[in-house]
Amino acid sequence: MRTMIGAIGGQEGRGRRTRRAALFQTTALAALCLSGIAAAAEPAPLRLDPVTVEQGAPSTRPVDGYAATRTTTATKTDTPLNDVPQSVTVVPQEVVKDQAMQGMADVVRYMPGITAAQGEGNRDQIVIRGMNTTADFFTDGVRDDVAYYRDLYNVDRVEALKGPNAMIFGRGGGGGVINRVLKEADGTTVREIGLRAGSFGNKRATADVGQALSPTLSGRLNAMIERSDSYRSHVEVERYGINPTVTLKPGDRTRIKLGYEYLHDDRTADRGIPSLNGRPLDTGVSTFFGNPDLSYAEADVHAFDALVEHEITDRVTIRNRSRFADYDKFYQNVFPGAVNAAAGTVAISAYNHRVQRQNLFNQTDLVTKLETGPLKHTLLTGVEVGRQTTDNFRNTGFFPGNVTTISAPLGSPTIFTPVAFRQVAADADNRTVATVAAAYVQDQIELGEHWQVIAGLRYDRFDIDFHNNRTGADLSRTDGLWSPRLGVVFKPIQPLSLYTSYSVSYLPGSGDQFSALTATTQALEPEKFENIEVGAKWDVLSNLSLTAALFRLDRTNTTAPDPNNPAQVVQTGSQRSKGFELGMTGNITEAWQVFGGFAVQNAEITSRTTAAPAGATVPLVPRRTASLWSKYQFTPTWGAGLGVVHQSAMYAGINNTVTLPAFTRFDAAIYSNITENVRLQLNVQNLFDREYYSTAHSNNNITPGAPRTFLVSLTSTF
Repeated sequence: MRTMIGAIGGQEGRGRRTRRAALFQTTALAALCLSGIAAAAEPAPLRLDPVTVEQGAPSTRPVDGYAATRTTTATKTDTPLNDVPQSVTVVPQEVVKDQAMQGMADVVRYMPGITAAQGEGNRDQIVIRGMNTTADFFTDGVRDDVAYYRDLYNVDRVEALKGPNAMIFGRGGGGGVINRVLKEADGTTVREIGLRAGSFGNKRATADVGQALSPTLSGRLNAMIERSDSYRSHVEVERYGINPTVTLKPGDRTRIKLGYEYLHDDRTADRGIPSLNGRPLDTGVSTFFGNPDLSYAEADVHAFDALVEHEITDRVTIRNRSRFADYDKFYQNVFPGAVNAAAGTVAISAYNHRVQRQNLFNQTDLVTKLETGPLKHTLLTGVEVGRQTTDNFRNTGFFPGNVTTISAPLGSPTIFTPVAFRQVAADADNRTVATVAAAYVQDQIELGEHWQVIAGLRYDRFDIDFHNNRTGADLSRTDGLWSPRLGVVFKPIQPLSLYTSYSVSYLPGSGDQFSALTATTQALEPEKFENIEVGAKWDVLSNLSLTAALFRLDRTNTTAPDPNNPAQVVQTGSQRSKGFELGMTGNITEAWQVFGGFAVQNAEITSRTTAAPAGATVPLVPRRTASLWSKYQFTPTWGAGLGVVHQSAMYAGINNTVTLPAFTRFDAAIYSNITENVRLQLNVQNLFDREYYSTAHSNNNITPGAPRTFLVSLTSTF
């Protein structure tokens, strides 16, 4: 690994020319994938051996258009959303298509209570109920916790489950989790090719092909390729992915699903603009600060999934899910710091970092339905085991003169000064091995027509071994984590449910990316997250739902300087988030669909931490957010959509010295069904070309919002 990093540093970050040359191989491979899909989609060969497949009733699907009705993620059992005592927002595939979403930042824009962070221009990073995380991402209920950018080409829906979720997902997830449910081979015939082009050199193609191959075997293939520029100068992205899946049904009661995904993402690492006098710097929205040729991020992800599900009887089902994922992530950036007092120059620094991780998880669940007198139970018992190995290697950037920071003129901050990358004493060179063994039990009890109770308890034994390659030091820690969940649901009438819940999660001292284990943090107890929530869910119409939630989330056991000895650390720091959320999703009529929400949040430091004094406001948590997307199909041929997103002012950093102003952004779309099988779509994002600042990573890494953007999509089904 040192050799690899050294080579990269010696080439000054492997300039963009080499990367563009490699694009020819990327394009060729993706073209082969897409041409293979098109060939597989030829109808003649498939009709040589016709297969009759029984289609499930539409009502069994968890989503219908914009409306989400059920989930297996929140409880690990097939449960109506109205019976889940927590706030859940589901973004179905149809919403993703109608809004031309491509990544997680697009998805959370319309989720109340969630804000997208910048992630230093190299990863998905979100703030859920005031809790900032890079690791609380899951795929089909299994951890997908490496810091990279996820794509939506193979997603059936995205679920946000808010509040601590350790009972289901294990450690972490203090503010909530984001779960991607992938498309699967289910015997349905699918033939869809999508092409997209638009402003700032956006170019993207997708394919989705699936069918029954025999009475017991189904297959599906999703693929994507994209090469796009950006409204930000010198910024571009090149990525492609392929995801084949098969489903085998050897008997009426047994189902086996296998899947593999390869995703390659190569982009400019863009950390935005600095601030001046407490606000984002007044500069051109496209201005790049730093060296774009030496600022890039690459990720290669190989993931294998297997699910075996067997109905032992009509009332007992056993399910085993395994996931192995190999992640290779590298990012390098030459980025801005503070503007000097005379407002003439900006500080520029540099570093790079490679993360290599392998995850292996296995979950086994036994679901039993039984009755005890008048009570009906859905009993879940399960175990999870997992192992994660991670290698970290970081270099510091040195400019001519052997300095780690230089000044660039504020009038021309895009520089191409050479940089040499090498390690200093504080840079990471380590290997961690994290293992988990967990057992859990949950009972969903129907007390009668109007009352339900869900109670669960999980125990995780979390072990981490940390080896410092530079010093040879070994550190380790073992934590036993008990995570309860209790919820009560009351249904005064069938379409309406009122609930209250209590849940707990923990985050060990190694942090969500295992990078923080030191001689100090080795001795620290895990941070604790406690959530109390009350809410309501109301099916106003058969496919239109309104939700409301009032919550208080307390984070304790965070680190703070010892008041008697500031050089030492104590665990007396705390944070409290409290707020109110409203959500609306579904179909008002067959022609009118809506999706949106409203949230009021207040997240503050309640007891001094190592990062801030008591009373400080947590950054990237706007006091108010509101969003609403409305689509109307005027005729069988023509439809239109209109959306609005509002976000009040928020702080860029924990010291509360830089404010990102409030903004309101409008989006619009026009849809034309040219033929029965061809749809043309125009999306206009930021319809009124509003200048705004969408998010940040710190006071001097602020992302300007995109100006008016046009995207034209052509989708063909056959």
